[in-house]
Amino acid sequence: MRIRTPFPYETTHDDVRIPLPDGTLLYARVWRPLTQEPVPAILEYLPYRLTDWTAPRDGQRHPWYAGHGYASVRVDVRGHGNSEGLPGDAYSAAELADGVEVVDWLAAQPWCDGRVGMFGISWGGFDALRIAALAPEPLKAVVTVCATDDRYDNDVHYLGGSVLAADMHAWAATMLAYVSRPPDPLHVGDGWREMWLARLEAVEPFVHTWLGHQTRDGYWRHGSVREDHDAIGAAVLAVGGWHDPYHDTVLRLVEHLPADRVRGIVGPWSHQYPDRGLPPGPAIGFLQETLRWWDQHLKGVDTGVMREPLLRAYIGDSHPPATVLDTLPGRWVGEPAWPSPHVTTVAYGLQGAPVLVRSPQHTGVDAGRFRPVGNDADLPPDQREEDARSACFEFATGEETWVLGRPRVRLRVTSEVSRGQVVARLCDVAPDGSSTLVTRGVLNLSARHGQDRTVPWEPGATQEVAFELNGIGHAFPPGHRIRLAVSSAYWPWIWPQPGSQAGFTLEPAGSFLELPVRAREAASDIAFEEPEQSGPLDVTRGVAADGWSPATLDEPRPERLVVRDVAKGEWRLEVDPRYGGTRVYPDGLEITEDALETYTIDEQDPLSARTRSDWTIRLHRPELAWDTTVRTRAEITCDRTDFHTSDEVVCTAGDEVVFHRTWEKRIPRTAG
Repeated sequence: MRIRTPFPYETTHDDVRIPLPDGTLLYARVWRPLTQEPVPAILEYLPYRLTDWTAPRDGQRHPWYAGHGYASVRVDVRGHGNSEGLPGDAYSAAELADGVEVVDWLAAQPWCDGRVGMFGISWGGFDALRIAALAPEPLKAVVTVCATDDRYDNDVHYLGGSVLAADMHAWAATMLAYVSRPPDPLHVGDGWREMWLARLEAVEPFVHTWLGHQTRDGYWRHGSVREDHDAIGAAVLAVGGWHDPYHDTVLRLVEHLPADRVRGIVGPWSHQYPDRGLPPGPAIGFLQETLRWWDQHLKGVDTGVMREPLLRAYIGDSHPPATVLDTLPGRWVGEPAWPSPHVTTVAYGLQGAPVLVRSPQHTGVDAGRFRPVGNDADLPPDQREEDARSACFEFATGEETWVLGRPRVRLRVTSEVSRGQVVARLCDVAPDGSSTLVTRGVLNLSARHGQDRTVPWEPGATQEVAFELNGIGHAFPPGHRIRLAVSSAYWPWIWPQPGSQAGFTLEPAGSFLELPVRAREAASDIAFEEPEQSGPLDVTRGVAADGWSPATLDEPRPERLVVRDVAKGEWRLEVDPRYGGTRVYPDGLEITEDALETYTIDEQDPLSARTRSDWTIRLHRPELAWDTTVRTRAEITCDRTDFHTSDEVVCTAGDEVVFHRTWEKRIPRTAG
């Protein structure tokens, strides 16, 4: 990593309040170049607290953009961080309307030349796409990273029409804890307590809404630009990583947006900005690449970025199973169009007699993290145990085979029950027998005719079902085998259906694996500069000044632990998402975060599935004698007809409990 100094421009930064039409003030930080000429503005807009939680990341890029001639602006959405107002649902109409107002406000500032760009990762990338679809006139360009255009099927909620147990639960629980944090008195003054209490009274667990919409209905269509890609008028640079769940959005954007205003990059990365150097690498000079985009579309400079291939994609080499990869060897390829003329669909017919697929309910414990972020236990381990719980079909590779795009399966299935799931995994099997997960996909059988409806299976009927797996760039070497593993369960990624322990019968005759095979090439001239950033924020990790820590942190614990109770037939997965420990900021703020997620299931009973997340967050300013704590608990269980959710928030200031609320809700299982 290269720390860039000096920049072409000297810079300054200020914290400001951006007024909205209803009088609400949004908290913003503006980095600007020291110049007498107005410059374009670029905006990152999200709820994750610019004065603390994202401050280290913000410090790597916003000053860098300012030093290269842009006003770089970071804004917290209403009801979060130090912004006024009350929190609402994720990506609500109000949040997007506020974002349009912010774009217009920036364009009207005397230091801005009237042209605005937006960028962001995850939530910030989602908002950039959605605000671009509302087409505010000043917004000319967008860089969206690890973001989705489809909130129903390519976010943290559903996959193939099935409830994403792990991340719907985990992220709803995370946001319950995050939205309950107080504003900072250093930035909002003595009114922090009143702001906090008003926010807490407005809190509603996201899981209530998310589980309340189990098919692709109007709620999800509102939040998904996939419904109308043509609405996006800004130029879009879409960036993703094969180890991030949102990378298929890049493939859809380069397919559906006009080629004169879109480019895509998919690398080997996890859910991170590609310059941060977190596993898996290699990292790239992402900031320099985005500067080419901004200069082209906000300053009218011909940087050559629009002469790059429509899609630059990384094809990773085969590797032994590993839960973390510092660097994934491979090569970059360029595609002039998408679908690519270099990619041909090759069908592999399944062989053998009909097979009963009746996977134990804990199949999936070796799935890895749904959204890897570079931690040591994020990626899937060796898949041999998972393969043994599945029906497997293998195909030899006589020569090196490059796969680029979304594999697809067509399977003839007979089910004796009305509900269930089919899970398909594509694995790379080495000569020593080790099995490396390449990609996977899911189909809720009730969604086989479309994700906007629920059609129960006629018991005893045989039907062909077809679905895509997640996109991938991977090279199968000669001598390895391509393995398709099919299971009827995948916990805790997928919430099991009632009766799914019966499984289904798969008929190989007439069933196919379809691979998008990419033509091999000797070499590629695609290259990126080395990563470059501005100097890091001086945040230290350690212990709080008074030695405080949650009781759960008294002893180190594994990042990902699988526990089997042999007598009970119960499996428990415990996950420490590694969100923080204690961090001390240069302005004296201390933040301690601790979280533990637990997923439990009986290997024979789909109705035994249950999840729990426990969070503790402390925000402490010793110099102000300010000490606040947020504790949350979130649980989901089920029976045959309903999900049962239980959530609790307890907030303290000093030794005083200032807020305590529990929610108990029963939500009908209409599709999930």
